[in-house]
Amino acid sequence: MAKITVLGAGAWGTGFGRVLADAGNDVLMWAIEPEIVEDIQNKHQNSYRLPAAGTLPSNMTATGDRQAAVKNAQIIVVAIAAQFARGALEQFRPFVPADAIVVSLMKGVEKGTGKRMDEVVREALELSADRFVAVSGPNLSKQVALRQPTGALVASENKEAALAVANACHTDYFKPYISDDVIGTEMAGSLKNVTALAVGMSHGAGYGENTAGMIMTLGLRELTRLGVAAGAKAETFQGLAGFGDLVATCSSPLSRNYTFGFNLGKGLSVEEATKASDGVAEGVATTSAVLELARRLGVRMPLAEAMNHVLADGYSFSQMFAALVGSEITTE
Repeated sequence: MAKITVLGAGAWGTGFGRVLADAGNDVLMWAIEPEIVEDIQNKHQNSYRLPAAGTLPSNMTATGDRQAAVKNAQIIVVAIAAQFARGALEQFRPFVPADAIVVSLMKGVEKGTGKRMDEVVREALELSADRFVAVSGPNLSKQVALRQPTGALVASENKEAALAVANACHTDYFKPYISDDVIGTEMAGSLKNVTALAVGMSHGAGYGENTAGMIMTLGLRELTRLGVAAGAKAETFQGLAGFGDLVATCSSPLSRNYTFGFNLGKGLSVEEATKASDGVAEGVATTSAVLELARRLGVRMPLAEAMNHVLADGYSFSQMFAALVGSEITTE
């Protein structure tokens, strides 16, 4: 099997790292936090970011050294917070092997540039498209850590690269499917976080499944429209990376985006919700970045616009919902 390095030992990086180790690969985790490196390397656990994983496999080790982390890797998996990815990856660029496949687990749009994570990774590492792979799907970290059955879409312009990564993460509980739609996979995974904020907000405000179902439907239509305008395939948004990930993220308190929105719906400010969530959810930064991209592509995004009012102007759920649906009777 392969020698694989995972850059970033947060919850999802650790969870996917364990999937790769369960599939029989030698997995080296890189973390900037010395205490996490020590925890994985010497205690075979990540009690800081993913305690639910329990004892990690013996073929899963850790380092804090950038050069040592990637120098022998055949596959490099990136699981760094999207808004910090460019700067972090540039420090690895001199050490990345010329034939390594680079995989992104990140879900976001870079604030300020409006660029997808495939664009950010390729620019930061000076990487050709045939060496890039995106992985996305309904993959809540804790449930993956508990080895609950799930699947993911593995997308690349290079079918051989997609197959190599799919084979590396195929286990009896983790089922990969391949695609050539990198743009759709990337955009579905990042844009659904905006919808998850809104659904969480509806539940936090005391509303039920009817309201959540309406928001999810409008959100899916909206992110599909923007994705297609950017060059994605519409069918990708009906699959694991789109609808599947949307349902998982909008339905579980394990989702940071859902929980952040829930706290906003209860009446917490963005600052208070950040403190309660132990950090800012990815969808918070993605919302404004999505709007920048939508304006460039000439696509109207009512849900993203309404959520941006929540984050920037302190709108309540009632104000957000009114901005979303408007007062006119229109076709669906």
